Amino acid sequence: MQTATAAPGVKATTGIMMMCAGVACLCVNDAIGKTLTAGYNPLQILFLRNAIALPIAALIAFHLGGPSALRSHRPAAHLLRGMLWLLAATMFFTSFIYLGLAEATTLIFAMPVFVTAISAVVLRERVGWRRWSAVLSGFVGVLVVVRPGFGAFQAASLLPVATAFVYALLMLSARWVDPRESVWTLMLYLVGAGALLSALVAPFVWVQPKLGDLWLFAAIAFFGTVGITLMTQAFRFAPAVVIAPFDYTALIWATLLGYLLWGEIPDFATYLGAAIIIASGIYIVWRERQLEH
Repeated sequence: MQTATAAPGVKATTGIMMMCAGVACLCVNDAIGKTLTAGYNPLQILFLRNAIALPIAALIAFHLGGPSALRSHRPAAHLLRGMLWLLAATMFFTSFIYLGLAEATTLIFAMPVFVTAISAVVLRERVGWRRWSAVLSGFVGVLVVVRPGFGAFQAASLLPVATAFVYALLMLSARWVDPRESVWTLMLYLVGAGALLSALVAPFVWVQPKLGDLWLFAAIAFFGTVGITLMTQAFRFAPAVVIAPFDYTALIWATLLGYLLWGEIPDFATYLGAAIIIASGIYIVWRERQLEH
């Protein structure tokens, strides 16, 4: 781990590398999830992933955050966040049954757009015309990918869009968490709440896992936990305006994995919509950073 005395340029480079590695891990996580949806309900996949990942998350939280990271001052807030996370993840994994990996990933990029819109409409935060323009542009990008009213439209495309909306609620719900709690506490309790809530419904959709699939369940837990940890650490090395744009490298990995594993080739509209959504998201992050100074 880079020391606090490292040069700003070195720390920024380290943060970018961590972000890119974390994004790659989460794309592998998604690809494994798409593979498993061929034989298992998304809720069972999420239960086993969280159950396996929980001790890993606890060790990471204890190592990086100390004993205090294992305690929560507002467990109810984490339970609500766990419900949002489980809903979002279930919809996203369900979309894999019908959509290509790159297309679903592209629509998830609308999350910053939804965060800004919800902040303005629901939380009554001041959002100027520049960010509203970026929000509208982001929605145009979503429409380009989804193509409602056209022959290429699939209702399943609305699942990752809804996922992006719920993820936006999840990001904003971090404000309900006690400010004394570290980011490692948030990570640990999100995994724990996800495991608890998915355990309640898993028996109703349970299919006995095949012996040959057990390594896939272990791998999805590993890559998901490591990915989130690396991305979290990245923001500790450099400002969000530097790190956040590299989240969009997920489209490269999703396209590559989709092609190698399933022969998926996104069409031109998907890439055009992705470019519009990504540009909107980057501008929103940059503009928010400008307003902080």
